Amino acid sequence: MRFLAVLAATAGLLAAPVLSSAISYNNPIVNQRADPHISKQTDGWYYFTATVPDYDKIVLRRAKTIQDLGTASETTIWRRKASGRGSGQVWAPELHHIDGKWYIYVALGVSGQWNIRAFVLEGTGDNPLTATWVEKGVVKTNWDTFSLDMTTFAVNGTRYLVWAQQVNGADENSSLMIAPTQNPWTIRGTAIAISRPTLSWEKIGYKVNEGPAVIQRNGKIFISYSAAATDYNYCIGLLTASANSDLMNVASWSKSQTPIFVSNSDTQQFGPGHNTFTVSEDGQSDILVYHDRSYRDIKGDPLNDPNRRTRVQKLYWKADGTPDFGFPVADGLTPVRLRSTSSQNLYLRYRTSNQGSNTAPTLAETLFRIVPGLAGNGTVSLESASKPGTFLRRSGSQLRFEARGTGSFVTDASFFQRQGLADPAAVSFEGSSGSYVLLGTDSSLSMSSISNSEQKGLSTFLLD
Repeated sequence: MRFLAVLAATAGLLAAPVLSSAISYNNPIVNQRADPHISKQTDGWYYFTATVPDYDKIVLRRAKTIQDLGTASETTIWRRKASGRGSGQVWAPELHHIDGKWYIYVALGVSGQWNIRAFVLEGTGDNPLTATWVEKGVVKTNWDTFSLDMTTFAVNGTRYLVWAQQVNGADENSSLMIAPTQNPWTIRGTAIAISRPTLSWEKIGYKVNEGPAVIQRNGKIFISYSAAATDYNYCIGLLTASANSDLMNVASWSKSQTPIFVSNSDTQQFGPGHNTFTVSEDGQSDILVYHDRSYRDIKGDPLNDPNRRTRVQKLYWKADGTPDFGFPVADGLTPVRLRSTSSQNLYLRYRTSNQGSNTAPTLAETLFRIVPGLAGNGTVSLESASKPGTFLRRSGSQLRFEARGTGSFVTDASFFQRQGLADPAAVSFEGSSGSYVLLGTDSSLSMSSISNSEQKGLSTFLLD
């Protein structure tokens, strides 16, 4: 099938986005590691922890880059006990640095029982991999019921804990709870439920709200969370509150009525969830960290399938200040957006021929992978991230999106990536005939030879 290559070009369609540098990671980051938590600490190291398939220990890694966490050595800092609390499941550890000490929030079970509670470890030392760890115990909450996935954040001088717990007597698996803290392992006052699994997509298989993760931007607090069974139905929802609101008032929180991050058969990513957030190496971009599987169907209990793996991708932000999770991108290099240097509102955009160009582009439509050229010889090809296997192809002076073909397609879908003709920090794409990908003043894309400074500007793209 053949599609037109167009740009969302009218200023009224897309307000000026938040721009940041292009980043690149190669997914997956770590195989067989679920419920991942990656944090960049003030010592400049990235720290990684996650659930291991045997559910029997807490492991930590550290590296100077996110990608290098995949090959970093792993240190076991706590092992399953012979009896009592901690003799069963060991799930979803998170590492935090609070007031000069390290804290790990983890869900611990009891052998032979469905008896899981949120638990805290405290570490003393500069490096958590070599710190001295002591057990602070179970976090006592409103009820002595199933609880897990505890995380923490601070705003306006108050620290809070957020976690998943079965509301006492409720027909559910878990809701999201919040409470201020007396110290990192003790809540202050009475917790409240800020989200219950009431929507249809939250109740597929199980009635679940779990895995909360917090990111604060633009005067708001966003809490992402996971819902449904841990198979391909697993997905992410979003809660939002003003940073200046009363966070202990359930009315302060609004909830997405549809999931914001779901399985994607085009990119072959299934059951994305239990995410956290970190920042890129240059500090300019927010990074979404999550797990998923590369296949849809699972035999038996999904919790017995070991192949959830840690993945990352850039988290984008909409003009209204809310996060845009997009979709779980395909394995391999993470994609970028290509913005014309002629305007902050013009992006290379994938669309089908029956979509009007007067509609605002989605993030999915503006993400591309710049991959080694199909024709080789130092070229690159532009592949739609949302429709893998679909490439930008020259057809005379026009440009189209087409599914990968053979013969002349290989040459027509290959370009030479050059230093930006109008900006050395940007890029331009040259065809085999010496013409360049050019954004015309009428917002059309074409291949054109370059003869003046105006055309240089129209054929230059920034990556973000």
